[in-house]
Amino acid sequence: MFRLLSPVVEALQPILVPLCFIFAWLFALLLGLTLFSSLRDALRRAKQMHSIPCADCQFFTNDYRLKCTVHPGAANTEQAIGCRDYSSASRPFSVP
Repeated sequence: MFRLLSPVVEALQPILVPLCFIFAWLFALLLGLTLFSSLRDALRRAKQMHSIPCADCQFFTNDYRLKCTVHPGAANTEQAIGCRDYSSASRPFSVP
């Protein structure tokens, strides 16, 4: 079987080495772009999650059964980012 493929391989050999070189660099470039994109998306998501104010709110109980006494369904989610009932735990009696 190799005798049948030998002329084909010999004819393609001058093209095969540069072609493999190009494919190897394209693979490395795509891998780098994918890693960069994943890292950028993870940092964007982490920044968004760190803007959730629940942990500093006076209504946050830190109990897994009832996290927030005012909005239990929205506690520690993206819905809580613009919470109108947020009140800082360090100043519990201040008027916003």
